[in-house]
Amino acid sequence: MRQRVELLAPAGSPEAFYGAMNAGADAVYLAGTQFGARAYADNFTEEELVKCLRYAHLFHKKVYLTVNTLMKEQEIETLPAFLKPFVEEGLDGVIVQDLGVFQVLSETFPSLPLHASTQLSIMGAYGANFLKKLGAVRIVPARELSLKEIRALKQETNLEIECFIHGAICYCYSGNCLFSSILGGRSGNRGRCAQPCRLPYQILDGDRRGKECYPLSLKDMCAIEILPELIEAGIDSFKIEGRMKKPEYAAGVTAIYRKYIDLYYEGKWQAPSQEDLEKLSKLYVRSERTTGYYHQQNGPEMITLSSPAYSGSDEALLEQIRRDYLQEKKKMPVRMKAEFSLGKPATLTLTASENPAWSVKVWGEQVDAARKAPITLENVVSQLSKIGDSAFLLDPKWQKGEPQIYLEDGVFYPLKSINELRRQAIHQLEEVISRG
Repeated sequence: MRQRVELLAPAGSPEAFYGAMNAGADAVYLAGTQFGARAYADNFTEEELVKCLRYAHLFHKKVYLTVNTLMKEQEIETLPAFLKPFVEEGLDGVIVQDLGVFQVLSETFPSLPLHASTQLSIMGAYGANFLKKLGAVRIVPARELSLKEIRALKQETNLEIECFIHGAICYCYSGNCLFSSILGGRSGNRGRCAQPCRLPYQILDGDRRGKECYPLSLKDMCAIEILPELIEAGIDSFKIEGRMKKPEYAAGVTAIYRKYIDLYYEGKWQAPSQEDLEKLSKLYVRSERTTGYYHQQNGPEMITLSSPAYSGSDEALLEQIRRDYLQEKKKMPVRMKAEFSLGKPATLTLTASENPAWSVKVWGEQVDAARKAPITLENVVSQLSKIGDSAFLLDPKWQKGEPQIYLEDGVFYPLKSINELRRQAIHQLEEVISRG
């Protein structure tokens, strides 16, 4: 049986990352402070990205890093050092455009999965198999391919296939546009597209000038109505475009696609409701929707001739998305068991409520007799309960007194040492679950 299709969401900021995770993304793609094709997104510092990796792996989700710009020679030399902390943290894949980067990463990090970016304009099996020899395990084909061509690409290469299903589409062939460089002095292949295709132009008919219009601005893609066809074509990952868009977009669009993908696998597929289609239209879509190139090859019906602007958003919908997905991170309930016995090392056991096999026990310093005021149960509970910054929350049953904290009378244990016990246990449980 084929593995379920992956739902891959964009994140231009940590808020968008956690929102997409809460909304049901199987994986998220994002950029660090360098080498991403969306230079004007907020993007992620090293510390933020490492936290996101740890969080995703805790819930058995994946994170892919975009390294999808053409690079200068001196930049490639700095790439391994930039990637090293993320690879060590278990980065699940890197999305690459530059062929030199393929070579460097294959040699430096041979176990790191490499994904060929849509910027490489892969149109068929010859190009895909060439990249396979360079180490690619996944291809993001050019968005201009038909569903028939994508199905053939999968069959002829046996590579993972990742395709866009929602979001903006470029007028030019993927990865072959120099228009921004020529007109605006900023290269889309360096992550700085000035979007000249969204500007107004006048069409000349001999010496006559027509009125201004937008002949190069494509409608946005929305493929939710043909999801069964895409799944049955063998596509491995459904990609939502939009790292430059707001967190509400990433979470809201992800949630709706999650709903209909799950319905398909439950054998309950139904055409998307008008309400859900309207929600998608209110989440930063340019005029009418199109299914892209899956079933057509160019045509005036793909163009937003009158305006390239987004059709607007609905504040009530955005507020609902904030409440449902953006206000709090998803957290895993855990239980604690601690012992503070005189003359023995303090111990703390941390166990995931949903799976008791996910459990760790850590040892601290020796518990001493109190010289003045002994430590109280309230002290211990207060310090052990401070796990708000982690991906865990205390099981409500623990907070009502289950399982027990054993605290011998008349003993003392420093509060900072209790904090250290808690930090060690959280870190080790994250490791156990991530490997699990």
